[in-house]
Amino acid sequence: MSVDMTTKYLGLNLSGPIVAGAGPLTGHVDQLKALVDAGASALILPSLFEEQIEHEEMQYYRLNDYEADASAESTGFLPSLNHYNLGTRQYARLIEAAKRLTSIPVIASLNGYSSRGWARYSKMIAESGADALEMNIYLVPTDPEDDAADVERRYLDLVMEVRSAIQLPIAVKIGPYFSSLPNFAKRLSEAGADGLVLFNRYLEPELDVDNFRVQPHLELSRSGELRLPMRWIAILRQHFAGSLAATSGIHSGRDVLKALLVGADVTLMVSALLEKGPQHIQTCLREVEAWMVEHEYKSVEQLRGCMSRAHCENPSAYERANYLKALTSFTSEHPI
Repeated sequence: MSVDMTTKYLGLNLSGPIVAGAGPLTGHVDQLKALVDAGASALILPSLFEEQIEHEEMQYYRLNDYEADASAESTGFLPSLNHYNLGTRQYARLIEAAKRLTSIPVIASLNGYSSRGWARYSKMIAESGADALEMNIYLVPTDPEDDAADVERRYLDLVMEVRSAIQLPIAVKIGPYFSSLPNFAKRLSEAGADGLVLFNRYLEPELDVDNFRVQPHLELSRSGELRLPMRWIAILRQHFAGSLAATSGIHSGRDVLKALLVGADVTLMVSALLEKGPQHIQTCLREVEAWMVEHEYKSVEQLRGCMSRAHCENPSAYERANYLKALTSFTSEHPI
């Protein structure tokens, strides 16, 4: 039995449901080739950060400022970005190199939180040949005067700003912390988003208690983290007409299947590739295909959304019923 693994994401035709997500591997041309050979259906390049753009512009203005040394204290405020190696010019060259290397879609990524530069640099990305743009809006509200409506408005304004600047398909990567995610998803679509990426992983800081320092801390994802995006994709699928991508917790073929069954169009894989290498994509695709043959599914299109909230025998399983059942079953298995 032959299986059709093709899918669509942001209007782009993809050969399969596993996309290489934004991360270190997609920032190197030699690794891009390995990802393509392993079966990645699209490549999302590492994010170009708002702080990098600002840093680059600050350096430029310092070179042209007679009083360049007047603000010497601020020169060490931002972390060194040399190792990340992706200023705006380098980023444009990476897009161009990726497009020369492969015929699969190349998706650029911008990561920021304010309105500075989004329109200008999204135009640069479009002119460099990217097939789509992922807007990774990483905003951590800290001002008690900003209410929920203010925060959501900032997201919507950014999306509208970029949409007015480019015609490329736009995916918006967000976190899960919104009062009414279905409503917010609807408004993001109305603002110009063609798809949503669920969810951004907010990397929490660590404390060095001996030296009184706040330190960056990164832990790779684990399969259990998929439960959060899986729940919300299942709920959103019936309400959101655009594309839905699952990210965080995609480590195996079974993880890919779970995301597809609740309604995801694609899955974005990063941590598993860092741990196991690009060839892991091929392993997962074989696992997905074998499961589909066993359960007599002929295509990804046929199985997508079969277990979304709209098609679930018990829709409340994605709501409070799951919470109650989990608590009661744990208590019965572990009596006090």
